[in-house]
Amino acid sequence: MIVVGAGIAGLAAAGARAEAGRRVLVLEARGQLGGRATAFVDRATGELVDNGQHVLFGCYHETFTFFRRVGADAHVRVQPSLEVPYLDASGRRSVLKCPQLPSPLHLLGAILDWDALPWSDRLRALRVAVPLLRARRGLGLQTGDETVSQWLTRHGQRGRLREWLWEPLAIAALNQSPAEAAAAPFLRVLALMFGPDPRDASIVLPTTPLHEMYALPARRFIESRGGEVRTHALARVHLAGHRVTGVDVRNESSGASRIIAAVPWFALAQLFTGASSLMDSTIAAASRMASKPIVTVNLWYDRAVMEDAFVGLPGRAMQWVFDKRQAFGERASHLSLVSSGAGDLVGLDNEALVTLAAREVAESIPGARNALLRRGTVIREKHATFSLAPGQPLRPAVETPVEGLFLAGDWIDTGLPGTIESAAIAGHRAAGALLK
Repeated sequence: MIVVGAGIAGLAAAGARAEAGRRVLVLEARGQLGGRATAFVDRATGELVDNGQHVLFGCYHETFTFFRRVGADAHVRVQPSLEVPYLDASGRRSVLKCPQLPSPLHLLGAILDWDALPWSDRLRALRVAVPLLRARRGLGLQTGDETVSQWLTRHGQRGRLREWLWEPLAIAALNQSPAEAAAAPFLRVLALMFGPDPRDASIVLPTTPLHEMYALPARRFIESRGGEVRTHALARVHLAGHRVTGVDVRNESSGASRIIAAVPWFALAQLFTGASSLMDSTIAAASRMASKPIVTVNLWYDRAVMEDAFVGLPGRAMQWVFDKRQAFGERASHLSLVSSGAGDLVGLDNEALVTLAAREVAESIPGARNALLRRGTVIREKHATFSLAPGQPLRPAVETPVEGLFLAGDWIDTGLPGTIESAAIAGHRAAGALLK
């Protein structure tokens, strides 16, 4: 069988197939593995950079199943408990840190002890305790067309608590303004993060460049079990009526009849040739799904400018800053600044974005004020995620009406937003459906 696409979903599906003793061929159109979670050499600077900062959480259970399978779990660092440092506009540091309490009491304890908030805001957090417990039990997720902002307002969340915690968390998880994004996927994220195990909320960061973190180990795993992984392999899947009739890669044809299409929503229509009206509605819905961008600015300084692996910058255009020294083996600070839901920034030119990011670093991070900025690069991921606004097309399941054709990707209907965990879930579901 063939997996088209070598991102998280495709490699998770292929790895599960290989573990089950099946030979699998993975076809990736681009020159590197990893899809929208990879690393590449920047043409302007020659630097190796991730194509955006990807953060995981301890509740990404399917992702960790995939990582353990291929031997990639040693390439991430898991916090003992949720700990998030913040720097305000003056550079004052505060930390949201969960104590050793059962979930979700550990979150409420962290908020009550968080000195960045006035006491009135800390006490407001108690109003979400019951909704969080209901979400954990799978209740309260049917919110209709209610947006995240409307849900927060309905539960009395306002002030600095909302500005520093809920809205940045929503933007990071959904890659969309809380005023636009539906509340249900956000509640699903909260239900997973603040599940029975307190470590589910822990932040997990890669300790290597992304392609080394999971894509190369996955390739070795698949090939060690008789499979094959090919790059620069643009595939076209032939459909005829109710079934798959083959796959073309450049000038080669295969009569493969079982396919997992692990491509993004915006690439689905271009994947198929031939005629099958059974896929028309799925392709049309995928084509109507709106995309949301992420902008990442990488800055290299002449010295280490921060001690933390990452910090939140509330109220800034660049919402989070990550120091990539550990992942890339550098001595001086290589900062990666991320703006999610970056519709207002994606149209700015590179010089303007580098200037903006450097200014916000200098204003917020005391150690950077006397440091020399050596160079900067910009990464625009215009199709980083799909829109979660109410009224968007329904997301498909992994199984399709076409015999032998399965779908995988973060955009499949997993109940989660477009996260690495959603991709891993979809990949495993597709592999399981095919094995049946």
